[in-house]
Amino acid sequence: MTSLFDSFPLGSLTLPNRLVMAPMTRARATADGIPAELTATYYAQRATAGLIVTEGVQPSRTGQSNPNTPGLHTDEQVAAWRPVTDAVHTNGGRVFAQLMHAGRVGHPDVAGHHPVAPSAIALDAALYTGPKGRQAAPVPRALSTAEVRDEVRVFADAARRAVDAGFDGVELHGANGYFIQQFLATNTNHRTDAYGGSLTGRIRFAVEATEAAAEAIGADRVGLRLSPGGSVWGIVEDDVPELYGALVAALAPLGLAYLHVLTGTEEDTLVALRKAWPGAFIVNPGGQIGPTPGDRAAGEHWLAQGADLISYGRAYLANPDLVERFRAGLPLATADPDTWYQGGAKGFATYTGYQH
Repeated sequence: MTSLFDSFPLGSLTLPNRLVMAPMTRARATADGIPAELTATYYAQRATAGLIVTEGVQPSRTGQSNPNTPGLHTDEQVAAWRPVTDAVHTNGGRVFAQLMHAGRVGHPDVAGHHPVAPSAIALDAALYTGPKGRQAAPVPRALSTAEVRDEVRVFADAARRAVDAGFDGVELHGANGYFIQQFLATNTNHRTDAYGGSLTGRIRFAVEATEAAAEAIGADRVGLRLSPGGSVWGIVEDDVPELYGALVAALAPLGLAYLHVLTGTEEDTLVALRKAWPGAFIVNPGGQIGPTPGDRAAGEHWLAQGADLISYGRAYLANPDLVERFRAGLPLATADPDTWYQGGAKGFATYTGYQH
């Protein structure tokens, strides 16, 4: 039986175990998208994970969602990431950068630009914008067909910068209501050009952006995160099996490093996607199986269903030694939610491992 502690080949990498640190926003960067110095400590502490996927990193200034999140669109940002990737590698780890474009989940007071999206349909939510607090999400500007193609290139450019910064690869964020998923969902994509309408049109941007990143840095360095059936940030998907079946079929020939899927729909649908996907398949249980988020049994359940790797999010916040705790059957520490986004070292780089 496959174990969480078995090694796994991922592209040119050999992962020492099957645990993945999932991407989580930490809001420790400067206003210019420069990761904090403590970021290197934070990720290095968690380098025993089979793979680390970073917090969402904006591939362009327009794509920024939250205040104080890091970017990969300037030379200064690339230079600031190098000590982070060096620290992870020095501690024996492997790390992918998650490229996260906000789309309509953005605000001019954060990004300095009006948000863009597949269609001019506002998110019905208040967004945190920093000193001005929460403000209503504005109606995004719908992109022209030519501009959509420009956004495809944004992901390729950011992927190149990630490799320049020392990352082992990139993960495109196609989940949780952000830009790529806004093209997939019928309630956020009312386009009538090649990027809307039919299933083929709605999956086109996800396929082209992923393909562009793969051409830029090599397919074995590119992953894609999806949340089939997820409703975060107002997403409505009423044709999940057909939509994601078509997307997986279109992506399968690319030879990507992995597909990373959150458990937000029926298990049968996810198992069918696993069977249809020819490459590495990561499942994020999200606490839906087992009593608590980060439950080891949840990971073992999905390994038995055919997943290759299991990603954990919140469990890694307070448990940098999550692999060792799982292996030894030790209890998990609980993170303090008040420290998740407040900045500074507390609750970020202050968890150092199990205290006997």
